Amino acid sequence: MKGKVYLVGSGPGGIGLLTVRALEVIKKADVVLYDQLPGREIIAALPDKAERIDCGKYGGRHTLRQEEIEEIMVDRAGAGRQVVRLKGGDPFLFGRGGEELERLRQEGIAVEVVPGVTSAVAVPGCAGIPVTHRRYASQLTVITGHEDPDKPESGLDWEVLARLRGTIVVLMGVKHLPLIAQSLMEHGKDAQTPVAVIERGMRQDERVTVGTLSNIAALSGERGVKPPAVIVIGGVVSLYREGEPGLCPDRG
Repeated sequence: MKGKVYLVGSGPGGIGLLTVRALEVIKKADVVLYDQLPGREIIAALPDKAERIDCGKYGGRHTLRQEEIEEIMVDRAGAGRQVVRLKGGDPFLFGRGGEELERLRQEGIAVEVVPGVTSAVAVPGCAGIPVTHRRYASQLTVITGHEDPDKPESGLDWEVLARLRGTIVVLMGVKHLPLIAQSLMEHGKDAQTPVAVIERGMRQDERVTVGTLSNIAALSGERGVKPPAVIVIGGVVSLYREGEPGLCPDRG
């Protein structure tokens, strides 16, 4: 009898922001494949009986290739085991959960999706930056800063993005921050548009760098900004207050 795979979002950090369903399926897992983003508390909560497989990406180095991760899930579930694929944030927001779902469907493996709190909203919010606000932003656009390198061309329309009046949140964009800022300005976005880069969001060592499109790349370089980080572009960044205690006490 085949097992089942749970594609689980771990949320942005601390165990308090796991959903009840996520914790339920984690506790009964036989196998857990986890990324580097779930916080220490969540990793510590994994059941002792479970086989733990680290799938994280550290410093640009993948512990396991995506194909290997999918192969392990298929193998373990095919052997009748309960498999949790644990991802930071939500599994279907730039988490490659869609690709894993496709593979599992092809293999006839039972799948359950457990949504998670996305860092695109939670990390800025807990830093004191609401991604929407009646005065500043009536829309939110979330983009990736790390597209599939095998795609023939970018799926991002910088001309359209530059015209947006709302908030733009960029995930996995630290490496390409200079290109992102330059592309927006070249297509007409005001160079003085506020930008915040939130490193290690929802962690004890969170750090926020605030600037504008014109200087954020230089500021980030000077401060040695490193991933993981969430980039917020738009007027809502003006609501950030440096030195204010974090608004979310539950941190990973």
